[in-house]
Amino acid sequence: MILVFVVAPVRVYREELARGLERSAELRVLGTAATGEEARDRVQRLGADVVLLDASTPAGVVSARTIRQATAGAGLVALAASEDDDSVIACAEAGVAAFVARDASLDELVATTRAVAHGELPAHSARIAAALLRRVADGAGPTAHAALAPLTSRERQIVALIDEGLSNKEIAARLCIELSTVKNHVHNLLEKLGVRGRAAAAARVRAALHAGR
Repeated sequence: MILVFVVAPVRVYREELARGLERSAELRVLGTAATGEEARDRVQRLGADVVLLDASTPAGVVSARTIRQATAGAGLVALAASEDDDSVIACAEAGVAAFVARDASLDELVATTRAVAHGELPAHSARIAAALLRRVADGAGPTAHAALAPLTSRERQIVALIDEGLSNKEIAARLCIELSTVKNHVHNLLEKLGVRGRAAAAARVRAALHAGR
């Protein structure tokens, strides 16, 4: 059973969404809230596996960041987020693991929730990595370029996927390459960035992108 919490400012929307999700035998909705501030203690206390957030406004990113700061255990899914790169990157930096489009069906939402709960990468979440890479390629600024210049295109791709929370094994599957190849790339990019761990590498990239805006 996957434990789900819904965060959305419009009461009718979040309650109808909760009722729809409850029809799935795989999901149990623990509760709903209007904001991340209202939800964070309940999400942590109830042990939610996945939090679904209305990301149609900037408040959704704030809610994601608030919940992520309170608990790292729950996977975050952004609902109805804008599809421009700035919005995608803002959600990714707030800890969002997957996106569900405005016109997605309930079945698609359930499938994405299941994937996030199981630590898998929904196919459309490759948009996060693509958006990060486009930001670097299309003028993130001199700070970002200087920080990432030593990395090959493959290393940049891998560090973006690390930032999504993927393991080496998951990255290998996503990129259709050998696990040993991923490990070699990770070792090389850590050396080039001058950091000791995967999380530090991802943080270095995020900091560079922020500074280069």
